[in-house]
Amino acid sequence: MQVILIQDVNNLGGANELVTVKNGYGRNYLIPQKFAVEASPSNMKQLQEKMKQQAKKEAKLLAELNSVIAVLQNGALKIGAKTGTTGKIFGSVTSVQIARAIKEQKGYEIDRRRIQIIDEVKELGSYKAKIDFGNGNETDVEFEVVAE
Repeated sequence: MQVILIQDVNNLGGANELVTVKNGYGRNYLIPQKFAVEASPSNMKQLQEKMKQQAKKEAKLLAELNSVIAVLQNGALKIGAKTGTTGKIFGSVTSVQIARAIKEQKGYEIDRRRIQIIDEVKELGSYKAKIDFGNGNETDVEFEVVAE
């Protein structure tokens, strides 16, 4: 029996996926628990339409993401830090400061948890950070630490 899953089901598949299961499992468990619907021609059409709409949304989101990545890669960020006489920073630069600099200088708000600093920042100079947008989309952002 073929069914279309409405929700993710462990060891079976994800939502909006067409799977083949035994008749009893489909009729006695999946369908009554509203985990799946029978794969009738009308339900298959609805599934195809959902998939088309989802593909359009993903394409639009990817286009927006590419424009954000292009803006972030255009020019280095400047982050001010208090320093001693030798050029060492009091403390270090964190992802929170990078997120704040992106918001102020580039106009985009990025969650600090998506930012990963590649090298430890303890002195003035140029450094890189990696921003992971999910689904394999990531970019490197250059930032320069300057004395305040």
